[in-house]
Amino acid sequence: MSIPVKRNRPFIIAELSGNHNRSLDLALELIRTAAKAGASAIKLQTYTPDCLTVRGAFTITEASSPWFGRELYDLYEEANTPWEWHRELFEAAQAEGLPCFSTPFSTKAVEFLETLGNPIYKVASFEINHTPLLQCVAQTGKPVIMSTGGATVSEIDEAVNTLRKHGCNDLTLLKCTSAYPADPKEINLRTIPHMAALFGCDVGLSDHTLGIGVSVASIGFGVTCIEKHMTKSRADGGVDSSFSMEPDEFAMLVTESNRAFDALGRVYYGLEETEGKVSAGKRSIYAARDIALGDVFTEENIRVIRPGYGLHPRYFHALLGQRAERAIALGEPLGVQDIQ
Repeated sequence: MSIPVKRNRPFIIAELSGNHNRSLDLALELIRTAAKAGASAIKLQTYTPDCLTVRGAFTITEASSPWFGRELYDLYEEANTPWEWHRELFEAAQAEGLPCFSTPFSTKAVEFLETLGNPIYKVASFEINHTPLLQCVAQTGKPVIMSTGGATVSEIDEAVNTLRKHGCNDLTLLKCTSAYPADPKEINLRTIPHMAALFGCDVGLSDHTLGIGVSVASIGFGVTCIEKHMTKSRADGGVDSSFSMEPDEFAMLVTESNRAFDALGRVYYGLEETEGKVSAGKRSIYAARDIALGDVFTEENIRVIRPGYGLHPRYFHALLGQRAERAIALGEPLGVQDIQ
């Protein structure tokens, strides 16, 4: 399965992450809700705490973080999606007509996902330097989507080369700012076309900002896919809920992203079919009072007004001092045949 190319509508991914709050029923409901909202795909995360860290390794001390004060191991223990749920979640998405894929955080997770027929592999921003994982993902031959939050050009380049060297022929990079939530002023959407040209691949957006404005704006910079976290309700809490979209917001994102894509159109000047009789709204030269045969045209008896069915306004000053070839009633347009 390939990510749609730029001529197609944006591929909008609903990231479930840990917003299931350790409830399989809620995870299944989120999949149904995402499908109803118009998502293009469902994304999971496949890991155990031991895939990522060990107890006592790190406690989050950044006060602005939604996970301030949490030890990483405990956070991942709460947020992970149990592996025994995966098959049912994949099947639930399939029943809704949506592809389901995942972000693995270990080679063991890749091996597990292969047993489920995982169609696409997502590489998280902080795994961009995890060379063994990149090699393993690439060797599956599946399309890869890789986030680039916090990565330098050289780090991205090394990761891209590793993927391509080991068999990845279908790569999409995601412009990402790894802050939760992210400040729109730090998203730098102008990087998107530069990244696409620099690495010769499609580029999408992994968006952690609040609202839909940043994602919709990214359409104009040529993104092929957009990834957004989704929750049933932020009020329910959960590890990622504070920067996740509720269903009605996600539906609005889909609608407005498609409108933005439609608006891209082509390079074109002139009259569109739906503009109809636009000339009626333009100006031309009309009689401003009754004009008799032989009368001189003056600023009192002719004017530049709407609609645009008479002589072009560029001829107004040239008409002044000329004489009428016929009697012209108030409100009639002037034509070349009306000038002696």
